[in-house]
Amino acid sequence: MATAGRPTTFMERVKELDLFFQGKDPVHKTMRRIVKRLEKAKIPYVVVGGMAVFAHNHRRATNDVDVLLTQEGFDEFRRRFVPKNYDPSSKGKRRFVDKSSTITVDILITGLYPGSGRPGPIAYPDPSSMSEVIDDVRVLDLPTLVQLKLAARRWQDFADVVQLIRQNNLDESFENKLHESVRGDFIECLEEKRREDEYENQP
Repeated sequence: MATAGRPTTFMERVKELDLFFQGKDPVHKTMRRIVKRLEKAKIPYVVVGGMAVFAHNHRRATNDVDVLLTQEGFDEFRRRFVPKNYDPSSKGKRRFVDKSSTITVDILITGLYPGSGRPGPIAYPDPSSMSEVIDDVRVLDLPTLVQLKLAARRWQDFADVVQLIRQNNLDESFENKLHESVRGDFIECLEEKRREDEYENQP
């Protein structure tokens, strides 16, 4: 969790986290605001990243909003909303700051690649596909979310997959929904979840 003028005391941070888990914090408000704007502008989108993980039952906090657009949708987003509603960030050409909340918004583009960005067998899909609506927000569906996180090959993404397996009761049958290039990584995450469960259940 991070905002401008962020809380500095322990109790302030606890309160901030409590608001997040209630969906009343600046990150959720920023997500709902951009979703409303994109829908009104008829720009196809899907929420990805930490907020999609949260929507799929892994209740962890995040401090930004990741949205997947096509290149055409991104061009229209910039034309309509930058700099009116979002300031460009110096930290990336597709990173913006919501003027109302100072929360970071990262835009991902269909056809580009997760993680390092180097070409691979798995790319970001068209936002019009591979999505579902949860709490009135269009988010990446679970198989695609897991697949992209495995393809990104970052420790946080693997940790997210372990928790998504746990919170959604996934088993070996789920690997058939994934690209063959990440099935081995999925099974390793599944085994890690089982190792953690075994450790937690020790007398």
